[in-house]
Amino acid sequence: FRGIFNNRDHRLYSSRLTHSRNGSAQEGRCLCTSDILSCTALGLEQIPKEMPVSAVTLDLSHNQIAQLKEDSFLGLSRLEILRISHNQLTFIAPRAFHNSSGTLLRHLDLSANHLCDLEQHYFADLPGLEELLLFNNRIVRIESSAFAKLRNLRKAYLSHNRLTDFPFFSIQKHTHPQLLLLDLSSNRLPKLPLEDISNLPTTIQKGLYLHNNSLVCDCSMYGLFHKWAERNFTSVTDYKEEHTCLVYGMQKGTVRFFKHDRYFEKCDFTGMKLPLAEQEGSVLAKAGSAVLLHCVTNLTGQHVTFFWVSPNQEYVAPPGNSDSLKMYSNGSLEIRDARAADSGMYWCMAVDDRQQRNETREVNLTVVTHQSQESYESFNTGFTTLLGCVVSLVLVLMYLYLTPCRCPPCRKAPPPPPPPAATTPGQTNEAGAGSAQSSILTPTPPTTTEGPGRKVSTNKHVVFLEPIREQQNGRIRKAGETDSIMSVFSDTPIMIP
Repeated sequence: FRGIFNNRDHRLYSSRLTHSRNGSAQEGRCLCTSDILSCTALGLEQIPKEMPVSAVTLDLSHNQIAQLKEDSFLGLSRLEILRISHNQLTFIAPRAFHNSSGTLLRHLDLSANHLCDLEQHYFADLPGLEELLLFNNRIVRIESSAFAKLRNLRKAYLSHNRLTDFPFFSIQKHTHPQLLLLDLSSNRLPKLPLEDISNLPTTIQKGLYLHNNSLVCDCSMYGLFHKWAERNFTSVTDYKEEHTCLVYGMQKGTVRFFKHDRYFEKCDFTGMKLPLAEQEGSVLAKAGSAVLLHCVTNLTGQHVTFFWVSPNQEYVAPPGNSDSLKMYSNGSLEIRDARAADSGMYWCMAVDDRQQRNETREVNLTVVTHQSQESYESFNTGFTTLLGCVVSLVLVLMYLYLTPCRCPPCRKAPPPPPPPAATTPGQTNEAGAGSAQSSILTPTPPTTTEGPGRKVSTNKHVVFLEPIREQQNGRIRKAGETDSIMSVFSDTPIMIP
């Protein structure tokens, strides 16, 4: 700020705000312009008591402040960004941020200090906080409710500390719906609570940084990071070289398990749970598998308790009723070995004892056995085949009976004149008047009846009714003359004497 505000075009606000160890005032300058107040590198041991109320950004970094007392920021009702990094902070008193902007404060930088514990009252008066920087401290313990009031928290940086444990179960979708980044890298975590981590929402798992810890190599640990790498989580893909674990717990046995994965070739990952997806109102599970049901509510805080009621009216509370039903303190219910009898509506209730409020959630679980799955598949296949046959039949009928257009009737050609025939006295010419020779269902007309003007059809199976020149009824036959009559169902003529 010094380089910016030494320009003649800016007005400088100079104020004597520093205090010595014995309480006497010393001259010091905080640079103030518009809504920015910078008091960096002035050797301050306490928070200045008189500061302009118009300050939106306050920078107290690179000083010697050891603690934040009650009402340290009294009157700063517009404060949004507060930087106290590179000091000697060891303690934050209750109500230290009381009577300040509170809900407006979005960015708090406490990095590079001497904090060892994070207690629940540290951030209780900052519900609007979005970014919290705590890296490069000496933090060894975090109370489970330290972040309970930070519903708007988006990014939390806790790397380069001395953490051996972290309350993952306190970070959930209903308690921290905006959280996208949680940096726990470069700590001393020896083992990860996989059940609590798998219970985290997917949005938090994508931004969970755990590299450069003291993790002991085992299949479950490797399986978790392997699943994250398959899903291209940036917390893993951007730091593959820095993901290490200890072989047999020895420091000299540190391996980069993404480069030397041969140590985990014998691991079986089939039984491992995938990273948690968002909880649905209806859950379908296979018989024999583990099922995790979540109680998602808007109630938060240490005074919120959870319990479940199973379909058979069984009351379930932490840690669970039996080996098959396990319940966690964050409200999740695990059914380890699901059976068909476990199907039904599960009812969860979250109760806030202090505010006398409660919320409920219903989850419908359906457990499908292998036999049921096979029957469902066979039914679907048979139904699909039947439907295909019906559609084909309908198309054939439409083709046969639904003519696309109506053609005008064709004109009939005039019949050809009959050929001249010789007649004898006493014989009448009955050509064309005699009964037709039967050729019904005969593939070919008989060769003995061919004559001039007759059509020969050898390939059409149709019914012909053609005029016959020979007289049959009442005709006087000559000696040795025979008639041939075609059999209705045979091509062989029957000779009649």
